[in-house]
Amino acid sequence: MPNRRREVGFTIGYIATMLAALWLFQVLLNPMIQAAARDIPYGEFRTTVKAGQVIDVSLGSPRITGHMKNAAATSERDRIVAFRTVAPPADPRLLDDLEAAGVKYDVIPPTSSIGPFFLSFVLPMLLIGWFWYTAYRRMSAGAGGILGVGKSKATEVQAADVGVTFTDVGGADEAIAELREIIQFLKTPDQFARLGGRIPKGVLLVGPPGTGKTLIAKATAGEAQVPFFEASGSEFIEMFVGVGAARVRDLFDQARRAAPAIVFIDEIDAIGQSRAGAVRVVMTNDEREQTLNQLLAEIDGFKADAARPVIMMAATNRPEILDPALLRAGRFDRQVALGNPDLIGRVQILRIHTRAIRLAADFDLERAARMTPGFSGADLANAVNEAALLAARRNAEFVALTDFEAAMERIIAGLEHRTRVMNDQERRAVACHECGHALVAQLVPHADPVGKVSIVPRSRGALGYTLQMPTEDRYLLTLEELQDRLAVMLGGRAAEMLTFQTISTGATDDIQRATDLARRMVLEFGMSEKLGSIRYAGQQLQYLGGTIQEAGQLSPHTQETIDREVQRIVTAQYERAQRILTEHRTALNTLTEQLLKTETLDGSVVRQAVEGSRLRLQADARSAA
Repeated sequence: MPNRRREVGFTIGYIATMLAALWLFQVLLNPMIQAAARDIPYGEFRTTVKAGQVIDVSLGSPRITGHMKNAAATSERDRIVAFRTVAPPADPRLLDDLEAAGVKYDVIPPTSSIGPFFLSFVLPMLLIGWFWYTAYRRMSAGAGGILGVGKSKATEVQAADVGVTFTDVGGADEAIAELREIIQFLKTPDQFARLGGRIPKGVLLVGPPGTGKTLIAKATAGEAQVPFFEASGSEFIEMFVGVGAARVRDLFDQARRAAPAIVFIDEIDAIGQSRAGAVRVVMTNDEREQTLNQLLAEIDGFKADAARPVIMMAATNRPEILDPALLRAGRFDRQVALGNPDLIGRVQILRIHTRAIRLAADFDLERAARMTPGFSGADLANAVNEAALLAARRNAEFVALTDFEAAMERIIAGLEHRTRVMNDQERRAVACHECGHALVAQLVPHADPVGKVSIVPRSRGALGYTLQMPTEDRYLLTLEELQDRLAVMLGGRAAEMLTFQTISTGATDDIQRATDLARRMVLEFGMSEKLGSIRYAGQQLQYLGGTIQEAGQLSPHTQETIDREVQRIVTAQYERAQRILTEHRTALNTLTEQLLKTETLDGSVVRQAVEGSRLRLQADARSAA
């Protein structure tokens, strides 16, 4: 109600301002426009006509206007002036005198006073009424506009229209178990209140992009069968100070009227960034800070009703930048982490997204899940959709596992560019490069098995690729495993150098990834003997990846040592890859020729070539002995 009174007061004030402006126009501006015409008595006008100084007149009833000569003019510009006068009710000699003096005249027919009154007063009032009515409807509908700028832009979804439950969420069993208690709070708040328990005020969902934070928030509302208010953090920020705070107040007012309800703010970091370290001038107003303060006050519990609870849910993939006042207990009491799903979770997600897909009888969901390590729920949904589109493109009746594999490759590497023509030398270099990756991956002890090797160009700049298929999800990596990964990354360049005694630009991406991994080993993982188990990296972004290096954190000497250690690690694994390929040179040549003929090789072909190479080496060793 206070918000509505403020809106009505603003509307009345706006209309009053418009009326005052119109009055000023009528009273002040209109006389100024007409001030150039000189008012003279009618007798003077008759004298001027007889003296032959009038040039032309317009005869109205009763107003007469025209132009006359100015005998007292001092410049050419003032020699002719406009005049106006009011005629008596009847002057029968006026027209004869005008004709005798040779004055040009015309007669203006009498007009009704309704027209000027309508144009000057009624029409502006109609326009004001139309404007007010339109703006009021927008304000009432919550669409913003001039009068509704402080209205919340949140989307209200009624309980019957949510349409999502926990059966539509996969790979988040722990998060679902945590949120079921929130549902019980919403359904039966008295059960917890009778023992003195306090209903949680807020739940913060954190995790990488695409892990289903918004989906699980909607599913919570669907399970609890309560209204759901959804808004984005950026919708509260405007250029006018105080608008964001007004929208926060309006959002929570709507939620309390619909309680029990769930308020969900996506990307809350847009308004909840930490204020620590910010340089601020005393007594200044900041829109973002006022919005955050209002949000803190709203979820602080002063207006809480145990019988009609309102649960605040928010999502972010940048929890490290949120203000501590927002995260403290009593505001966001629960923090639920959503990560990329493991193998079991990926199977669940694929089962959900393939409900409406006509799968082939031999489609193995578990094998499809094993092919997608590190995929988020959104990535898996995209892969299933791409597989269905590829199957439809070839007029198939069902979606096969090969379609899913092709879709996954399309997501990772991009579209195939079979029309891109490479000369024989380039094709041989790419084939040798990819076979170098595949052989090193198959020969080092801790690398993932090779699933496919291809030299078909892709839209993301790759002239070929080697696809490795992890057998299990890994959460910890040892020094030896990271070294093997570096060797695989550098195997392509080592193969080029070994075969052609030169190098090309084809290893650009490999070198970048290898350098980044080696630098992380030194800065973050403490895997350098010279630098020891000390972290030298800056602030780490928990879910978005990467780090923010703080200026001046490292001394020049330490930075130089880091660069030398990174170079040493990368160089050692490059030389190791060269030794491995030199030892299995025959297998490298054989695979390269096969790849040039077929353009694509299965991982089993690589394993057969490695096994044959090992048997030959063993035979040579026995012969030498």
